[in-house]
Amino acid sequence: MQNLFDIITSGHRRVLLLQGPIGPFFRNLGEDLIQAGAIVHKINFNGGDWLFYPTRAIHYRQSLAEWPGYLEQFLAKNQIDLILLFGDCRPVHVAARAVAAQAGVEIGVFEEGYVRPHYITLERNGVNAHSTLSRDPTYYFQAMPVELPPVTPVARPFFHAMVWAMLYHIAGTVLAPVFPDYEHHRDLGLSDSVSWLRSFWRKWLYALQERGIQDRLTGEWAQRYFLVPLQLGNDAQIHSHSRFNNLQEFIEEVMRSFASHAPSDTLLVIKQHPLARGGPQQSPLIDRLAHELGISERVLYIHDQHLPTLLDHARGVVVINSTVGLSAIHQGVPLKNLGEAVYDMPDLTYQGELGDFWRHPGKPLGKLYQSFYNHVVQATQINGNFYRRLPTHQYKSGVHWE
Repeated sequence: MQNLFDIITSGHRRVLLLQGPIGPFFRNLGEDLIQAGAIVHKINFNGGDWLFYPTRAIHYRQSLAEWPGYLEQFLAKNQIDLILLFGDCRPVHVAARAVAAQAGVEIGVFEEGYVRPHYITLERNGVNAHSTLSRDPTYYFQAMPVELPPVTPVARPFFHAMVWAMLYHIAGTVLAPVFPDYEHHRDLGLSDSVSWLRSFWRKWLYALQERGIQDRLTGEWAQRYFLVPLQLGNDAQIHSHSRFNNLQEFIEEVMRSFASHAPSDTLLVIKQHPLARGGPQQSPLIDRLAHELGISERVLYIHDQHLPTLLDHARGVVVINSTVGLSAIHQGVPLKNLGEAVYDMPDLTYQGELGDFWRHPGKPLGKLYQSFYNHVVQATQINGNFYRRLPTHQYKSGVHWE
């Protein structure tokens, strides 16, 4: 698959940017594309979009119901041949994908990297369950070997992401009257900014509360626990790409299955998503279910333990669809996927029932994983980060296009 730079230089020169990741990435990307010879249009949908793309942009202020018709006319009038957006399950983007398909306009979808932390994802048409990547192991076994270029490491972007998120939500709240009919895919109020601030002090609190836990998990509990890394509660992997209505349904199903089928000498370790640290915690639900199921001594709810170390010592991992799943496969840890993931295929993930996984989790096939990984990186990944730039780079967006 060509990367975006190749797409532009091979004829896609009229580009429409819709909603991007929080922060200045799409603004910088637009300037990169103009420098590469593209004609770039941008549509903003709320105050946060406007804050980070303040000039040379159109502000869409009509309803979601009117959006498909508006977009259809916009594409035709401006002869758009490529739409770029971040996340294909946002309401405005779901409609945009349908309109683009009917109009024959190509879509490029950005997403957080399948392979983190040094990559971001860019796929044609869709990501995750909408991805066109093959789910057939034979394809990767028979594919020609792929050599990957060197990777420039990306520094941790947490602080930058926090600042961009707070600014985005403040602008979205303050300028809400300008966009009265806008429907966001998650809460756009000031509560999100408060959650980011709360996350700071909770990080220290949990560090104190969870002292010694990692030593126990890598010592007396090594290879005797199953790890369940949680998604964000509003993640599209839950509401759009799984059979669960919410995160709580996933937790309950996993805990009930563990109580009924897992060996009695095993532990269930449920890890909160790091970006959910400042929001509602799952401890009341987990404590209630553990007591009800009689497994209170066998369930552990944790927050900020070192994930690669946890994976190294786990007997198995259960996810909906998370990049942690691919990390588990990378480290040779058995994985059961309960959602729709690009890596969910025979010989990489457990294909049987969850109840059987606890007793006979199996192992991922290393040769298949390496071929799959190399092809995924070549086809869909770009070295870079949405929230902070690489150390030395000629492009303002801070990603490597070559």
